[in-house]
Amino acid sequence: MFYHRLGAIPPKRHIQFRKPDGSLYAEELLSTKGFSGIYANAYRLSPPTKIKQIGKTEVLSLVAHQDDELRVHHLRMKSAERKGDYLSSRVPILFNSDATIYIALPADETTYYYRNGASDEVVFIHEGSGVLESELGEVDFKQGDYVVIPRGVTHRFAFAESPRLFIIETHSPIQTPKRYRNEFGQLLEHSPFCERDLRPPTRLVTKEEKGEFEIRVKKGNLIARYLYDYHPFDVVGWDGYYFPFAFSIYDFEPITGRIHQPPPVHQVFEAHNVVICNFVPRLYDYHPQAIPAPYNHSNIDSDEVLYYVDGNFMSRRGIEVASLTLHPGGIPHGPHPGTVEKSIGAKETKEYAVMIDTFRPLRLTVEAMRFDDANYPMSWSV
Repeated sequence: MFYHRLGAIPPKRHIQFRKPDGSLYAEELLSTKGFSGIYANAYRLSPPTKIKQIGKTEVLSLVAHQDDELRVHHLRMKSAERKGDYLSSRVPILFNSDATIYIALPADETTYYYRNGASDEVVFIHEGSGVLESELGEVDFKQGDYVVIPRGVTHRFAFAESPRLFIIETHSPIQTPKRYRNEFGQLLEHSPFCERDLRPPTRLVTKEEKGEFEIRVKKGNLIARYLYDYHPFDVVGWDGYYFPFAFSIYDFEPITGRIHQPPPVHQVFEAHNVVICNFVPRLYDYHPQAIPAPYNHSNIDSDEVLYYVDGNFMSRRGIEVASLTLHPGGIPHGPHPGTVEKSIGAKETKEYAVMIDTFRPLRLTVEAMRFDDANYPMSWSV
């Protein structure tokens, strides 16, 4: 990440910083890796430790589909039901010890605030627009944006129109790809995006309000309800390297070559044992004998998830918008019959998709199987 600041802050950390009435602002350090990672220093009207009431804790459960059949899957999720708010609308689809993947089609406004205390969240805005409100400021978002929210940041989504969300919750920090950064953390010249494309909070809206404000705090499979008598967005200023941001899939500059480029060139984020890539419109390979369609692949060390966003998906038949495919490690996969020959001579693709590779096996949930296309495993044989 990079340095950013908003609002009023003192000239040094951990020194007196007083309000107009002479009382001290409450300093809060949002630190990572103990005190060794990136961090932000925030200054508040009220101490963040001042709790009015602790409500009942909800226990979540991820129920795996108990199937003894190892196969590829195609989940048709376009018709998923619109219901609930930002949290309750989430439908868990896949999970392992490193990540959980959800879809969500919220119908209701969120009346509380939310903080994931243990995981980073990457919220892909498949449809919709609005504002991410957070204690560190506001981030505008629109269709095609990844909204990245680091753990521990209190926030709320204010949607301007009905959203369709694809959510990746990682149990380790989300980072830009290491191979695209220099030793100082700056994105390199050959990176397919740079810091100019990352949109941090631009407006710090300090709320000096009294009343009853609920924050739901998620930690693992627990969601606790904390009640405060002051607004959680009472930060008057902050600085540091730790903050939410947005990045548009439309701002990703694809890397192309004379022959087919492997998926790592499409990478946009990573976490421990998790890689996130995006496929965007690009020129096809320009060797005179190039085959634009991807080659057959045995993903021996990883499970591959592909979420289809928009466009014509050249290498697959029967795929639609909001389809998701899972190709488990150890089972070869590749283009459908006829698509290889058909791709020869094509000059470009207009597709958009989000890909996730995990290096531990993923489990399908019971909820996911409602969308399963049982004919998909045999679609290469017809």
